[in-house]
Amino acid sequence: MLERVAIFSKENSARTREGVQRLVDEFDKRGIRIQIYQKSRDTKTGKDKSVEYFTDLASLTDLPGLILSVGGDGTFLETVLKVKDLGIAVAGVNTGRMGFLANIPGDEISNSIELLCRGEYEIIERCLLEITRPADLFPGESASALNEITIQKANLSMITINVYVDDIYLNTYWADGLIVSTATGSTAYNLSVGGPILSPEDESIIISPISPHNLTIRPIVVSGESRFRMVMEARNSEYLATCDFRSERLLLSEEIHIKKAPVKLKTVMLKERDFYSTLRNKLMWGADRRN
Repeated sequence: MLERVAIFSKENSARTREGVQRLVDEFDKRGIRIQIYQKSRDTKTGKDKSVEYFTDLASLTDLPGLILSVGGDGTFLETVLKVKDLGIAVAGVNTGRMGFLANIPGDEISNSIELLCRGEYEIIERCLLEITRPADLFPGESASALNEITIQKANLSMITINVYVDDIYLNTYWADGLIVSTATGSTAYNLSVGGPILSPEDESIIISPISPHNLTIRPIVVSGESRFRMVMEARNSEYLATCDFRSERLLLSEEIHIKKAPVKLKTVMLKERDFYSTLRNKLMWGADRRN
């Protein structure tokens, strides 16, 4: 049974603030302790005695049994960085737009909280990727990604990316960039460039080119145990490396090494929902605009 929950949000919209308030109200009336990330201090929580504020989860004496990310998928990705090493499951409340990760609709909070409190949900463990070279790409933060790692051109000219999988040469990509995606990220940037969709528990890794010069080049799915080495060439001296929502410019001489992260992220899927129904709803599969 849930005794305490933590809430993460960026509070950048009235809808998100309302979502946080509704969560506080619903958990409070069920006698569940609430811990709110420091950025949410300005939220009008009503019964404030039930709320504890924090800036770092690891500093809490009593860790929550569940973490709720309130906002969109971007907020969810930021939440991942704060909780991925703690083994606590994350549920996403969608007050944004698409919401593949934040899959609890903001207008269904009351019913969803009831399901969570009754334990009517499934834990899905999702793989993450990490950049192992260069080391300390993002000072003070892990170079881990739940969705994708990308290599992109830094100016208008194409970039050339030589890819090695387990030290075996795969291909040279002349393109605007390359996406290395998890199954979770298959419905993110990878989807927009025509890459395949994988179910979230799949441990495979997708390599998808961004606007390749050679039109015969297609995305490829490889084993999740693979290790990648990328060697870049370009007309200028820099390229752009991204890790979910973070980015860094690197010198062309710097290789990128990528592998599956040693930890997995636990995420919540309510019993009344599943990945395939989310796909149908978000991508409007089977919808006929004539009706």
